[in-house]
Amino acid sequence: MSNTKKGIAKEINLKEIFSVIKKRLWIIAIITAFASIAGYLYGEKDITLLYQSSARIIIGKEADMNTLQVILKDPVVLEKVVEKLDLNRSPESLANQINVGILDDSKVVNISVIDTDPNRAAEIANTTAEEFKTEITRLLDFSDMEIFSPAKINSTPINEEKSKSGIIGLVFGLFAGIGFVFFLDSLDDTVRSQKDVEDYLGLPVVGRISKMTKKNIKKQSIHPIDFPRGDSGVPK
Repeated sequence: MSNTKKGIAKEINLKEIFSVIKKRLWIIAIITAFASIAGYLYGEKDITLLYQSSARIIIGKEADMNTLQVILKDPVVLEKVVEKLDLNRSPESLANQINVGILDDSKVVNISVIDTDPNRAAEIANTTAEEFKTEITRLLDFSDMEIFSPAKINSTPINEEKSKSGIIGLVFGLFAGIGFVFFLDSLDDTVRSQKDVEDYLGLPVVGRISKMTKKNIKKQSIHPIDFPRGDSGVPK
């Protein structure tokens, strides 16, 4: 076959597409699995999961809420939290983990803590609320507040949606695998159908020989023809 004939483009239809994929399905599976595992490991390596817990304090009478928020994150309060929980960090570093806010212009102060450990996040939130209440009473002689909603352990990471590298790897591997098997198929010059023969030769197929199997031979066994003695069966 000439190089020109070998370079004739194949007409792709759905049947041929599924045939190519089915023939090399194991290659697609291997590439997809490898890419998925690689993506998952990459995500686990680079992403530190964070957990959030919140405690709420209700203020019973008129008070300067802005002042209370400032005091809550002050080293005067957070030093006690670090000491009580034996945390290996400074009060300033702990302050960066704490977010203080007022809920909908109410008298409710929300103390939200983010940490790499869900248990520790809840402990810091509750201890901060307790120490804040103690220090406010001591400093301002203000005791009209209660912790009405202690922080609970939240085992669901707040940045879990960012850890989707495994899914991305799976999708990428699937498409890469399919693309690779079609690339291999484009390099395959094996004649597999009547259309391939017509494309390569540029001539129509006028007939074909069926594949012979032992089963077919038994069903269609050839019987010898007996001719009369002296008669070869060839017309004279």
